[in-house]
Amino acid sequence: MSSGTYTNNLSEDYRIVLPQSRIPTHWYNILADMPVPMPSVLHPATRQPIGPADLAPLFPMALIMQEVSSERYIPIPDEVRDIYRLWRPTPLIRAVRLEKALDTPAHIYYKYEGVSPSGSHKLNTAVPQAYYNKQEGVQRIATETGAGQWGTALSIAGDLFKIAIDVFMVKISYQQKPYRRSIMQTYGASVTPSPSDRTHAGRTILARNPDSNGSLGIAISEAVEVAATSGGTCKYSLGSVLNHVLLHQTVNGQEALEAMAEVGEYPDMVIGCVGGGSNFAGLAFPFLHKTLTEGKKTRFIAVEPTSCPTLTRGPYRYDFGDTVGLTPLIKMYTLGHDFEPAAIHAGGLRYHGMAPIISLLVSTGHIEARAYAQNPCFEAGLLFARQEGIIPAPEPTHAIRAVIDEALAAKEKGEKKVILFNLSGHGHFDMSAYDAYLAGKLLDDSFSAEAMEQSLATVPQVG
Repeated sequence: MSSGTYTNNLSEDYRIVLPQSRIPTHWYNILADMPVPMPSVLHPATRQPIGPADLAPLFPMALIMQEVSSERYIPIPDEVRDIYRLWRPTPLIRAVRLEKALDTPAHIYYKYEGVSPSGSHKLNTAVPQAYYNKQEGVQRIATETGAGQWGTALSIAGDLFKIAIDVFMVKISYQQKPYRRSIMQTYGASVTPSPSDRTHAGRTILARNPDSNGSLGIAISEAVEVAATSGGTCKYSLGSVLNHVLLHQTVNGQEALEAMAEVGEYPDMVIGCVGGGSNFAGLAFPFLHKTLTEGKKTRFIAVEPTSCPTLTRGPYRYDFGDTVGLTPLIKMYTLGHDFEPAAIHAGGLRYHGMAPIISLLVSTGHIEARAYAQNPCFEAGLLFARQEGIIPAPEPTHAIRAVIDEALAAKEKGEKKVILFNLSGHGHFDMSAYDAYLAGKLLDDSFSAEAMEQSLATVPQVG
């Protein structure tokens, strides 16, 4: 590899796809290597640490055990690994044309998860979650979805294992992204715009604000209520935030480690967008393992929207994972469970909290946080599409914006930097967002500190 500005060397491999024999056999569990202990998860009523039995109404026991496991590597069931073969390993691609457009000495690599049947990284956890539910005899799962990527993935996984899927889709995304809804229905899922009149939680929100655009927190409340009141006939599934979800995503980072070794490079920085944290964690955690255990010097940059700046503006404290307060209390960066973000097109990033593992690692300085407004992100996404031939989903445009800024900083300093980021999904069903950007109608929705303070006032006080 050259150490200077882009050169078009046709003898080099810029697209690395590992053979299927190298699909990881285990998930990597970063809880085994955390620099400080994780704060306890607390019961919403007693404020005491919860045990596995407290989570049993919502999750199959195998997932609960993964949630609390301290084992460094957890075996991937053969049936799950076989389904992974539909799209894994995903390609690692060097963005040579983007490098040339930026005239940067940086080497930019991206792991492209948009090749999955669902078009994003979400299927990495949807498949094992459906598998473990099926193993426990579950016949129906309730869930939420923001931009529709998680709902799409779980609908596909549910169809593979013949489990009924009941999706509460954030209302603004239900309206903005009708074809994601159509894909879910194609795979047999039922899709309800949230907030809805189907649940007490939804009716409470609508009584307070009949014009609510919804949020992930509200949709979580509705899905949890359906599962919790089902008398054991329905379980709940979450597409981000929880430990076991981040665990499943590490197939991506493990592949990236091996693929980068094939080209003899190692990242100076790993970048990903964050809403709940799963796609960033999936790529970053295997590299962070090297930092924590071998002293590798890598920067980890988590990028969020300025309209929902959980890591960059929120406090680190205990809060509910949902709006109504049905879930356990977890310590995380939060804007307050009542906070309803602006209706940006990156629907998957509109969550009031952050994964507790990522939150702790930000608090210890192992992960940096950054926020961007949506117009500069779409500007970056358009540049990427025109150079690399892939239209990114609105969520990873935030990562691309940070990548471009870091590549230009490397150019200014005359330094070669190796940058790796997660292109977590394609934007083929997000073209209304690109329409708005190209027409100059995309707004950089502002963040209301006053609204956050009002929301934080309702957060429980935990000693």
